[in-house]
Amino acid sequence: MKKLVLMLLAVSLAVFFTGICSAGTLSEIVKRGELRVAVQSGAPPYAFIDKKGESAGAMVEFTRGMAEAMGVNFKVLDFDWDGLIPALLSGKADILAADMTPTLKRALKISFADPWIEVQPCVFTKTGASYKALGDVNKPEVTVGVLLGSTGEVIAKKYLPKAKIKSYKGGGRMIVQALLAGHVDAGVNDDLAVLTVLPDYPPNSVRLLDKRLGQGKDPLSFAVRHDSVNLLQWVNLYFSTVRSNGEYDKTISYWLEGTEWKKDH
Repeated sequence: MKKLVLMLLAVSLAVFFTGICSAGTLSEIVKRGELRVAVQSGAPPYAFIDKKGESAGAMVEFTRGMAEAMGVNFKVLDFDWDGLIPALLSGKADILAADMTPTLKRALKISFADPWIEVQPCVFTKTGASYKALGDVNKPEVTVGVLLGSTGEVIAKKYLPKAKIKSYKGGGRMIVQALLAGHVDAGVNDDLAVLTVLPDYPPNSVRLLDKRLGQGKDPLSFAVRHDSVNLLQWVNLYFSTVRSNGEYDKTISYWLEGTEWKKDH
C-alpha cells in the first residue's frame, strides 16, 4: 500500500510539473514557427489593410516585432470586433491585438497584458452642430453612434442615458462616416481613434466636445488566453524592452502622432 501511495504521488507530481511547463503557448508558438495575431483591420492607424493589400498599423508593427524577436513567421487574422475574443479563446489566434480596454468583465475570459497606451473617451459631432456640452447631447432626440461591444458603447449608455444609442459593427471610422452621412447626431469613441482618422475627411468637418467622458484615461492592452502565462510575461517584457531601446517611441510617433504613414500606406 505504501508503495502504491508513493507511486500515485510521483505520477501526480509529474503531471503537475508537466502542466506548469506546458502552460501557455510561448513554447507552442516557437515550435510551430508562427505567431498568429487577431486584429480588427478596419481600425487605422491601429490595424488596417494598406494600399498594397498588406496588414499595417501600430499594433501590427508591434506584433510583427514580437514575431521577429521570437524568430518565427508572422500571421495576421482579421475579425470583426465581436469575433476577436472568440478567436483567441478558440485557439485560432495566440494574441489579441486591438484597441481594447481591459475590463473586469472581459478579464473573466482572457488575460490582459500591461497597457501599451492610454486614451480618453470623447463625444464628437459635426462642426456646425449646436451641441456644446454633454447635456446638449444627452437628450431623447439625439442619436449617438458607438461601436458594438466597445467600451465607448458602455460609457455612452452611462453618461448619455437619455440619448438614443445606435451601435455599429466595425471600426471607429464607421461612426465618423455615419455622422457625416447624417445617420447619427454625435459619436462616442476614444479621442485618439477619432483624431487619427479626421485628416481623411473634409477639414474642420468634425469637432470633439471639450468635456471628455469618464473619470480619466482608459488603458489599451493586448490579450492572451488565461493558460498562456509565459506568453503574457513575454509580451510585457517585449514592451518593456522596446520602451527602453526607443523603438516604442518611434512606432507611436509614426503611427499615432503624425500622418506620414498615410503616404506610405
